[in-house]
Amino acid sequence: MKKSTLAPILVAVAILLGACSSVPRTTSQLDSSRSDFVAAQNNPNVARYAPMELQQASIALDEANAAANHDDSIEKIDKLAYIAKQKIALAQEVAKQKNAEADIARSAKERDQMRLDQRTAEADQARNSAAQAQLSAQIANSDAAEAERKAREAERGTLEAQARAAQLQAQLDDLAAKKTDRGMVITLGDVLFGTDMARLNPEGMRTVQKLADVLQQNPQRTVLIEGFTDSTGSASHNMELSERRAMAVRSALSDLGIPGNRIAIHGYGQAYPVAANDTAGNRQMNRRVEIVLSDDTGKISQR
Repeated sequence: MKKSTLAPILVAVAILLGACSSVPRTTSQLDSSRSDFVAAQNNPNVARYAPMELQQASIALDEANAAANHDDSIEKIDKLAYIAKQKIALAQEVAKQKNAEADIARSAKERDQMRLDQRTAEADQARNSAAQAQLSAQIANSDAAEAERKAREAERGTLEAQARAAQLQAQLDDLAAKKTDRGMVITLGDVLFGTDMARLNPEGMRTVQKLADVLQQNPQRTVLIEGFTDSTGSASHNMELSERRAMAVRSALSDLGIPGNRIAIHGYGQAYPVAANDTAGNRQMNRRVEIVLSDDTGKISQR
């Protein structure tokens, strides 16, 4: 009875021992090496900077796993697992060192780039400043040239004005013009007209031609032509004669190209004598035509 009961138990124990002997052997050292290897594999820096070292660690771990699968001794498995662990640690250390070097290189590159950017900015600023200075110099030169040109024009204008003034003065001197409160006055005496007539004689026409030259060369100026007589004869006759003589001068100027809007006339008859009408000489002085030349604005003061 005891023999029959013991036999099945021994068989079960044998089967259990056989099943256990088929499970690969492992150790804590090997498990630790496997864990370290997984961590190294998952570290991108190891794959990037220490691929050869990681491969050598993989080979060493494969040898330790093979020893465990072959059911080698614990001592051999731990020895191979230790070697694998050291190579895994080496791979991680190499990756760490090279990553640090890469960080340093990146930092140096960034510093170099910052310096380059700063120098570039400084160079750009220097170029901009130089360009601005050059532009300012060009503007200054242009302003100076413009100022010089205007000064030359002003000087030339002044010289031209002085020349025109001198020429006008010479022409007025030739016409025996006199300066009065009303402006320059040119007097055409009685001898420049036919006796008791309003028609200019040749000498009178030459005088009017000189006056026309003055007006053509000074287009801003106008004239007022005033006729006068002596007191001989009726007042109406004298008024009519003075007006006709003023009109004769105006017609002569118009024939010489002077526009009518620049010529005004007025007959005064025997009014405003310049001498007493008591002698023939004095009466002849009163028989006259006065031509008043305006200022540069065309203005003439009235009597």
